[in-house]
Amino acid sequence: MDKTISTPVAAGSATFLPQIHEPRNPGMELDLDWVAAVQANTSAIERRAATLPGRRSVKKEYQAAWLLRAISCIDLTTLSGDDTAGRVRRLCAKAHQPVSRPLLDKLGMQGLTVGAVCVYHDMVETAVRELEGTGIPVAAVSTGFPAGLSPYHLRIAEIGESVKAGAKEIDIVISRRHVLTQNWQALYDEMREMREACGDAHVKAILATGELGTLRNVARASLICMMAGADFIKTSTGKEGVNATLPVSLTMIRAIRDYHERTGYRVGYKPAGGISKAKDSLVYLSLMKDELGNRWLQPDLFRFGASSLLGDIERQLDHYATGAYSAQWRHAMG
Repeated sequence: MDKTISTPVAAGSATFLPQIHEPRNPGMELDLDWVAAVQANTSAIERRAATLPGRRSVKKEYQAAWLLRAISCIDLTTLSGDDTAGRVRRLCAKAHQPVSRPLLDKLGMQGLTVGAVCVYHDMVETAVRELEGTGIPVAAVSTGFPAGLSPYHLRIAEIGESVKAGAKEIDIVISRRHVLTQNWQALYDEMREMREACGDAHVKAILATGELGTLRNVARASLICMMAGADFIKTSTGKEGVNATLPVSLTMIRAIRDYHERTGYRVGYKPAGGISKAKDSLVYLSLMKDELGNRWLQPDLFRFGASSLLGDIERQLDHYATGAYSAQWRHAMG
């Protein structure tokens, strides 16, 4: 693996640069011939994915740099039924200062924040208020998350309410039945209307890949959502039995690459659910670098949907700086 990342994160004192912003993906007319031509060689994809954890490795200061980049790409998330305003405020404080100042000083870093804070609609106003002036966007899960089975007009209205409350990113869930019944026109129309309801807020389309049956369905659903104008495609809600996996990620990333090659527009990728260890974040970053290049290692095009991941990364950085592992309780979310 090339040990460098195209960011000022390697050795010495450094500051994270402001996010770069691509032109938004405007979408395109539904091309069913293109969709029908999409296939997925499951055995080949699984073989390739199985090699990733063992064949990519970074150590010492390079690993620290990659882990700092991973932090900047985290959507720090709380999506629990017992969420409170206090919990969200603590999460926002952690988002603004994800690594302790003494540790950042040892690493020669400043200006590091996570990519976004992701909450339920009811907590959007609290998060927006807490993050005012930080430049960290608030993402809201919407459209009847996680099942996406509430009445359609209410799902569209929910998007509007979250945008009105100040959310800059909307994570919507698609209707899985459209994929399972191969009703691509319905999926396209649904995604297109949800994109329009988001207005200037960026939309992340959650495919719930663990419920789509096959990798071919995942590939085709990814393409349809991009055709309809999705700014990001995302694996999972985090509530399914199977969430982000490397084979699914490889399938979706290659759909992103094909879409970019044909249209010129870059679409982001967000694996979510089950990514909790620092070593896992390195595998996903290396996959993005290998398949899409350094440009997709920036937070405007890549996010981890995670909550516990940050704590483990902070412990690994502490080990790099001090030579000893600190207790897990020292790296709580707030």
